[in-house]
Amino acid sequence: MHYTSKGVAEIKIAYIGGGSRGWAWGLMSDLVSCSDISGNVFLYDIDYQAAQNNEIIGNKFNTAEGANSTWNYSAVKTIGQALEKADFVIISILPGTFDEMESDVHAPEKYGIYQSVGDSTGPGGILRAMRTVPMFEEIAENIRKYCPDAWVINYTNPMTLCVRTLYRVFPKIRAFGCCHEVFGTQNFLCQMVEEEFSQQNVDRHEIKVNPVGVNHFTWLTEASWRNIDLFPYYEKFCDKHHSRSHGDEPADQNWMNRSFASKEQVKMDLFRRFGYIAAAGDRHLAEFCEGKWYLESPQRVAEMGFELTPVSWRKQDLHERLKSSENMISGKEAVTVGTTGEEGVNQIRALLGLTELVTNVNLPNQGQIPNLPLGAVVETNAVFRANSLWPVMAGAIPATIYPLIVRICTEQENVSRGIELRDRKLLLSAFSNDPLVTCDITSAEKLFDEMCMNTAKYLTMYPFCCK
Repeated sequence: MHYTSKGVAEIKIAYIGGGSRGWAWGLMSDLVSCSDISGNVFLYDIDYQAAQNNEIIGNKFNTAEGANSTWNYSAVKTIGQALEKADFVIISILPGTFDEMESDVHAPEKYGIYQSVGDSTGPGGILRAMRTVPMFEEIAENIRKYCPDAWVINYTNPMTLCVRTLYRVFPKIRAFGCCHEVFGTQNFLCQMVEEEFSQQNVDRHEIKVNPVGVNHFTWLTEASWRNIDLFPYYEKFCDKHHSRSHGDEPADQNWMNRSFASKEQVKMDLFRRFGYIAAAGDRHLAEFCEGKWYLESPQRVAEMGFELTPVSWRKQDLHERLKSSENMISGKEAVTVGTTGEEGVNQIRALLGLTELVTNVNLPNQGQIPNLPLGAVVETNAVFRANSLWPVMAGAIPATIYPLIVRICTEQENVSRGIELRDRKLLLSAFSNDPLVTCDITSAEKLFDEMCMNTAKYLTMYPFCCK
């Protein structure tokens, strides 16, 4: 890596999960859209063929219309080849397959437990964590070995536990987790500003917010536009729109495809009840609340205007993305350059000293939220500058929403510890106490064992899964 009059060249990026058929393509587009950075991206994936396919696709971006820089993509067979002397590491992996996720999401339904996502919390999030965290233990060890000074950007869920693991294994790691859910809420507030102030085309960056909480259950304690406090206007907006008819268009239709549609009823209902702005999509927010609030039944979900995403849809979507991959490789489908709205590349630019940036990230709590446990991974704003990242001191979580968030934060700490120790008792305790697990304690244990058995192929590191 070296600095030139035009920016920074010869940057080395290691992409762990480099066979991705979604996040990787977005990163490729964002990178080549920038004119002041260039370099090499090494793609590592346990599916080497998938990484090779992305090597071909990635290099096609360099000659696509709108390309402003050159990035050379190379698939590699070992994680060491990808990480050796990397400047940046990006992690975006799927732990297991969608067959395992099918158990995560749908096995609990026989107990009346419904999940709209199943990747961050609830029964599905805990089982996914049990598969994911051991992988992140190995990734952290390899980063310590091959590129201890690299900046590490994680996109994998469950976000909180992935970032927690990186720091547990390698305390000096320079890692953070990225999530766009707050961006979606800023866009929702843009819609409110446009309506309340007769504005047009308000950009989300004009909405200044103070997020607090844990990933996918983040709340805004402050929100302003042009120094105008938006809370009074948001209250009026929620009173007006909290019961949208089912024929209304989703508020966030530009942020989610149809399977992820939401009318933001959960978000507005939580504000009207607790007085603060829940800053994630309804599908995520609902999973962190008591199971009888918004996920009691498919009918209740429909009433609230969001959707349960079946894993069958994810499998079909993967099939379509695999076809897109084949078509881009053959030239039947052109790669297209455009920005995704993600902040990853701007974070890289800021860390290289090319700009400054304030945005929400997931980091261990150093006191930025003083009434959550130190060391627990929390989501707040942070300041990105040349080779430095500092969390913003966001302040204490307000009393009305503190019990909701501290329960989740404590559960995540217990899951992290249970996985570290491979301790069935601790994991079962966390599982049984999850807000979505509304069945009796005996059924909760039976469900936990069933879900472990269903995904045992990926849980061989746990003694109680090897019997």
